[in-house]
Amino acid sequence: MITLGEYIIKNQAEYPSASGELSSLLSSIRRAAKVVNREINRAGLVTDIIGGSAGSENIQGEAQQKLDVFANDVFKAALEARGEVCGIASEEEDYFVGFADERQSNAKYIVLMDPLDGSSNIDVNVSVGTIFSIYRRVSQPGEPVSMEDFLQPGVNQVAAGYVVYGSSTMLVYTTGNGVHGFTYDSTLGSFCLSHENIRIPEMGNIYSINEGNYIRFPEGVKQYLKFCQEKDDASNRPYTSRYIGSLVSDFHRNMLKGGIYIYPSGTNSPNGKLRLLYECNPLAFMAEQAGGKATDGFRRIMEIKPTELHQRTPYFIGSSKMVDKACALMTEFSAE
Repeated sequence: MITLGEYIIKNQAEYPSASGELSSLLSSIRRAAKVVNREINRAGLVTDIIGGSAGSENIQGEAQQKLDVFANDVFKAALEARGEVCGIASEEEDYFVGFADERQSNAKYIVLMDPLDGSSNIDVNVSVGTIFSIYRRVSQPGEPVSMEDFLQPGVNQVAAGYVVYGSSTMLVYTTGNGVHGFTYDSTLGSFCLSHENIRIPEMGNIYSINEGNYIRFPEGVKQYLKFCQEKDDASNRPYTSRYIGSLVSDFHRNMLKGGIYIYPSGTNSPNGKLRLLYECNPLAFMAEQAGGKATDGFRRIMEIKPTELHQRTPYFIGSSKMVDKACALMTEFSAE
């Protein structure tokens, strides 16, 4: 049985972008995930931490759950405690946070994260997750971290991953050489290799979308949903609709089984709901490393140049042939 720590050390020399610092950074994320996992598993008991709203909103105007704030503090503290990160940006922070310690100001990396994706599902015991993305800074070491460091396109990522806290807890990550999954063994207190070199099937039979917003969807999305629901024995249709409402959980299932996740424009969020930097880019990196695709319906997600920290985008991600079909219909009906 190979643990995550052993796997990182064993394989770091094989990754051109990896280094001792990056390996140590991933270890910090691993430790923070263990702490958050412990509190999620105690959700029914520790009501002073878990239950209800924190009484505040994040910069997007969304009510912060108490565990949102807790998870954000845990990951931020874990990353600040080591000398590999010069700053972080989080869905739960209004602005990026620079670390002022002399050792950290010379660090190579910045981290963007969604500390607790799907936290509104905690109270009903539905799977939630953490998403993270790692870049090399573009500012000069020794200088304060800048906005330019965080507004990089996804193609610049050196590592990305997520943790899904569910019936079992898994940490899944890539450093640009495949996607590997580790399941948490609570008896050992370790993440152990369970899914090496994950590949997304080219085709699946699952589509994930909140169909309650159907009336406001772009015509291309409506046409794709009709395609998914049409009977065609030769192509194994109709497909199955599966929508959990936690992005990490929906993506994790579709990556293993094959499928497509869609959160388009034209809903209550005109530009899409998902954040380019905290959610879309890291999962897009992982999808592509596993043989899948991620677009905004027209453009490759990882080639979009961010213009603001909390930028939103429409999102189509999953099995390559399913994404291609959805994008073809988006293009066909975009002029109508």
